[in-house]
Amino acid sequence: MASLTGSSARRSTTPPDGSDPAGSRRRPLRRDGAWPLLFAGPLVAGIAVFYLWPVVQTAWFSLTTFGVFGGTTFSGLDNYRQLFADPLLYRSLLNTLIYTGVVLLGIPIALYLANLLNLPGLRFAAFYRVLYFLPYVAMPTAVAMVWRVIYNGDFGVLNFVLGLVGVDGPYWISTPGAAIVAVSVVGLWSSLGFSMIVIAAGLKNIPTEYYEASQLDGASRFRQFRSITVPLLAPSIFFLLVVTTIASFQLFDLLYAILGTANPALSESMSLVYFFYQEGFVSNDKGYAAAIAMVIFAVIGVMTAVQFRLQRRWAQGG
Repeated sequence: MASLTGSSARRSTTPPDGSDPAGSRRRPLRRDGAWPLLFAGPLVAGIAVFYLWPVVQTAWFSLTTFGVFGGTTFSGLDNYRQLFADPLLYRSLLNTLIYTGVVLLGIPIALYLANLLNLPGLRFAAFYRVLYFLPYVAMPTAVAMVWRVIYNGDFGVLNFVLGLVGVDGPYWISTPGAAIVAVSVVGLWSSLGFSMIVIAAGLKNIPTEYYEASQLDGASRFRQFRSITVPLLAPSIFFLLVVTTIASFQLFDLLYAILGTANPALSESMSLVYFFYQEGFVSNDKGYAAAIAMVIFAVIGVMTAVQFRLQRRWAQGG
């Protein structure tokens, strides 16, 4: 009786037309074969060869000591013990953080300028965007040469302007403490155009209906900027925070071109990457330089992880 009841129950769930609704919901398995691997293979191989393998190789080199005439000797964590006892590590880390903090100030400045250039009826807006973007595409060496003239303590433009108001300006790029700030201002100036382009692209995606509705409610331009523009640009701002932070921690070419190698303020103004260059290519201590590179890699990784941890709050406007 139980079997008859079960079979009749199964028959009762089958439609009169004989179709199987459960079977109709089944989707045939796609057999793509090797095509996904064929298309993704070159990209994965490039990432493995040019990104992952150098990281692994550098991690191994950081545990070794290079001989004067070549060859390596395993030294364990000796390079790291020496590195964390080196005051230059903390000085270069502080300089890098100062540079990063100053350059990140360019994001709110770019947000304000991009919002001004997005005002309806503004003439020559495209020309102004090109002017702001030109420093970003210029060669760092050319930018450094121009700013070396501006910062010159004897005949520089900046000290000349300060002299008109009775201020005696210092030797900006050869004074400890002032040199890293001077380089940071150049970094802010040169990255401003890129931030403006990214924010301008985000502004184009904000519907104008939001601003029209807020005007009907009597909202001022500042209230529109604070309550509509900034929250809806949170994904673009988050992207700029991540990209700018990573790029700032790789500071080398601008610092090298502005300060040079015989600058008396260099030891107080070098960045983490310059510290790596100094130990790896000037002092020829490859193992120690590899340890510095791994510290840079770890610091950037931690800061990026923290930013992505806060992504939900930033991207959704809190």
